[in-house]
Amino acid sequence: MKAARKASGLPICTEIMSADKIERFVEDVDLIQVGARNMQNFELLKELGKTHKPILLKRGLSATIEEWIMSAEYIMAGGNENVILCERGIRTFEHYTRNTLDLSAIPAVKKLSHLPVVVDPSHAAGLWWMVEPLAKAAVAVGADGLLIEVHNNPECALCDGAQSLRPERFARLMGELKGIARIVGRDM
Repeated sequence: MKAARKASGLPICTEIMSADKIERFVEDVDLIQVGARNMQNFELLKELGKTHKPILLKRGLSATIEEWIMSAEYIMAGGNENVILCERGIRTFEHYTRNTLDLSAIPAVKKLSHLPVVVDPSHAAGLWWMVEPLAKAAVAVGADGLLIEVHNNPECALCDGAQSLRPERFARLMGELKGIARIVGRDM
């Protein structure tokens, strides 16, 4: 990943699974992701609070909005204010999509917290053809950013190909999102 960063200039964001890896992450990673399954790993969150790296905190599969914000508080209580919340869908009784994207969480979190909120429509739906409308809705309700998976050959992707947009679809979507942002009085 460091070689790819050097060649492309893109920052590295990767998921941390345990506190014993923090030292390496602080050294090599630009943004540390805490996945949904670790949102309530309080020992990990406390240790991340001692770092000054930005933390992307994904909402747990069955977490309430309050639980999600309180998990962010564990990080910030240690002195790290660089927390970004990520709505990635929650588990419901629906099986057609991977998760149910809770768009109502975005304005709720913005009312309850000062933290930025990004949306991951790729992981929410798990289906590439749903990513575009969900991304548009996320921008319209106030998301501060999006995590969208892109792959030049999704059928051959080793992971998450079914939810990945091809580069040309992604480019078109970005143009459409700029228009939606303007309509709701925002810039991209």
